[in-house]
Amino acid sequence: MGITAASGPTAASGDSDSKKHWRSSDWPTWQLNPQGTRYNADERRIRPHNVDELELKWSHTFAHVPYARVGSQPAVADGVLYVGGPDGEFAALDAKTGEARWTYNITEVTGPLPDGSPNGIRDGAAVVGDTVYFGDSTGRVFALDRETGEEVWVHRASEQANSAMTSSPLVIGGRLYIGVSTLEAGLAGDPEYPCCRHRGQVVALDADTGERIWSYYTMRPAEAVGTWPSGATKYAPSGGSVWGSPVADLKTRTIFVGTGQNTTGSEGDINSVVALSMDTGKVRWKNRMTFPDTYTTACEQENPGAYCPGKGTTALDADFGASANVIKFRGRTLVTIGQKNGMYYAFDARTGRLVWDVELAPGPHGGVGVQWGSVFDGRYLYAATWYEEPSTIYKIDPRNGRIVWESPHPEDGCSTGGAAAHPELCMPIYTAAVSGSPGLIYEGSADGKFRIFSSRTGEQLFEFDAIRDFQSVNGPGRGSALSGNGGAVIADGMVYVMAGYYPFYPTDKGTVLLAFGLE
Repeated sequence: MGITAASGPTAASGDSDSKKHWRSSDWPTWQLNPQGTRYNADERRIRPHNVDELELKWSHTFAHVPYARVGSQPAVADGVLYVGGPDGEFAALDAKTGEARWTYNITEVTGPLPDGSPNGIRDGAAVVGDTVYFGDSTGRVFALDRETGEEVWVHRASEQANSAMTSSPLVIGGRLYIGVSTLEAGLAGDPEYPCCRHRGQVVALDADTGERIWSYYTMRPAEAVGTWPSGATKYAPSGGSVWGSPVADLKTRTIFVGTGQNTTGSEGDINSVVALSMDTGKVRWKNRMTFPDTYTTACEQENPGAYCPGKGTTALDADFGASANVIKFRGRTLVTIGQKNGMYYAFDARTGRLVWDVELAPGPHGGVGVQWGSVFDGRYLYAATWYEEPSTIYKIDPRNGRIVWESPHPEDGCSTGGAAAHPELCMPIYTAAVSGSPGLIYEGSADGKFRIFSSRTGEQLFEFDAIRDFQSVNGPGRGSALSGNGGAVIADGMVYVMAGYYPFYPTDKGTVLLAFGLE
């Protein structure tokens, strides 16, 4: 299915029954639509000439959970905003006022959240028809009645230990597609942990019942292959997590995902772009772009020894954390996606053949490239790099990968606003997925600033410092770095952003969701 500039939320479900619920300017899923444009062409109120008049309308404070990466990008449909919190509370809020319609807490199903997992709900919701769907940090997917918050079904999408979802659901034609990631790369920093067994998954569930239809694994099951120096059992292969949200080509009934690196071993669909049949989960094509790459948080230690034998050579952390875009350009359908090694690619959607690539940030090591997602506005692509020096937003010509303009991160990001009090923590890096609406590109930074740029020139038009105290509709809170795992949501004349990500600026208050609108 080709993308047009007017791709709106009605197309996001593939279900005509949902039309009665959604307005054209809503943002009902993480991707906005199946093709993953992250561009709301139907937003008519906020424009380059008045974007500097945006003001904070309300804020919502999440529970204070130390070291939580608050990243549940909101979904907005028919005047209601749906969002999850680090303590496992999922809320429906009035999109204009922030007033709570209802709340639901996953711990009533899961019990206390696991130790070492301060991110109860980190993925974004999808609203389709009468139901809102989301995943959690225990490998479960929830379906709730969107009007009442009553549970429709709960299903453990992954039976693997330490499963979690940063991927958000894509619901099309009665099926829900979601990727599965894991906590293991972080647990591996403990030498006593028997690393590692988890393997990435893509799961298709029945949207009405939650029953699993098919499951695709990125590698074979792990087996014991020896011991670590601590005596803990060593397992391999493992890894290949699916961090990003699926996107789809409805014409060929194909979904596309990116995958992560190995945590142990050196095999499987790691650092790959994979095309799967929506009907069966069978591979249509796959491209592994960086190999080998075996990395865990143990590699961040000064002398990890056997716990990171590839440090400095093959421990690259060069995964695909970003979601792709499916774009139709001049009669050709492409899959475009950024990688954490600094590369940005365009593949032929039918064959997987590489059409072009462009280096946005110098490699070879990971952590510099595109982190969560990019925008297609019907004519151009927009992507932001992460730990590049400087972190930069790029406008890219989809015909050939040519860079049209680049907008470097402001030099004063860590010396102004709330971040100025914490120079030892502040990082001038773009953490969030970029988002777009006509004439505008939205991006957030680890320096706590939310910025909006001209899509024509790259000029900065708006800035708001989130590292401050807020008196939210539900109590006091304090903003932090702008959240990754999602980005700005632009819907019906409002802009919503999450301000609760690392670096963890000191606070004893919960972090916040911020809602902006025009006077």
